[in-house]
Amino acid sequence: MSGHLYAVIPAGGAGTRLWPRSRRGAPKHVLPLSGTGRPLVREAWERVQPLARQVFVLTEERQVAVIHDLLPDLGPEGLIVEPVARGTTNALGLAAMTLLERDPEAVMVSTAADHVIRGLPAFHDAIRRAAALAERSHRLVTIGLQPRYAATGFGYIEVGDEVEFEGLQALAVRGFVEKPDAETARRYVEGGRHLWNLNLFCWRCDVFVEELRRHGREHHDGLRAVLEARRAGDERLAAERYARLPVEAVDYTVMERTDRLLVVPAGFEWTDVGSWSELAGLLERDEAGNVVEGPAVLLDARDCFVSAPDKLVAVIGMEGVVVVDTADALLVCPRSRAQDVKRVVEQLERQGRTEYL
Repeated sequence: MSGHLYAVIPAGGAGTRLWPRSRRGAPKHVLPLSGTGRPLVREAWERVQPLARQVFVLTEERQVAVIHDLLPDLGPEGLIVEPVARGTTNALGLAAMTLLERDPEAVMVSTAADHVIRGLPAFHDAIRRAAALAERSHRLVTIGLQPRYAATGFGYIEVGDEVEFEGLQALAVRGFVEKPDAETARRYVEGGRHLWNLNLFCWRCDVFVEELRRHGREHHDGLRAVLEARRAGDERLAAERYARLPVEAVDYTVMERTDRLLVVPAGFEWTDVGSWSELAGLLERDEAGNVVEGPAVLLDARDCFVSAPDKLVAVIGMEGVVVVDTADALLVCPRSRAQDVKRVVEQLERQGRTEYL
């Protein structure tokens, strides 16, 4: 393993599809959602800590205090802080430029704070291969997962021919596909030329910054101005400059435009905890397929997810229903509509009912 490998855990956003449990003040990555009792961001830190020279959490200013509470071992030097959230292009660009100031040979692996990963040996092996490949090839590397089923909620990577760098194998990337329909997803799985896109990246920081300059010049130049203000000790100016940066996902700015991208296939178990339905698939179920958190009573119910730790909830004669209760809000919806929870949050925002966000 390279002595220049640094792990960056992006931990921003509010996890709107997991409302009402996930809120601005307690987004999903700070919640114990995987069944282990530990917050997701803590699990992410524990996964990569043995691999990296140092682990950084990349977060926005308003989440600094809660991240420190959950990761006291991180220390003040272990945070890379966005003044405000401005999309993954700016966040990862800020991280890469910050690491380059500390180590001109820095190799960075970016792994999300809100994913659930099982099969640590396979995960660690994939990270090691990707890091070695990024260092030797001077390419951007993404880790893709062999799809276990025809998922319609994930993005896919279309792979090309096998390539080799100093004995390390990878696959060329032909393109990306966003959330296909069920029939297309089935063809992808059967065809064997598509991997799930995990947004799990590894690159030399200087290579990523160069590709950002080529394909996202406004981001690149704006971030340099932000870091210039920070070096001068002017955080107010840095925040003003950062807030003016355009918001764009790194997938579109760099990954889909670069000609220096490789993919490493992996085989660990992975779940993006993006909705209550996906979370229900992770947790222990009873004989009828129900997941129950709290003193619920279920009669003639199947494949339901009921999370009400502080209240008795009775569910009778229902199938595929999500019930999530908190102190000030209650969610009830079919599991098939779990992705639409985000629309509730959007409507609350439009109505100015921020006390529920």
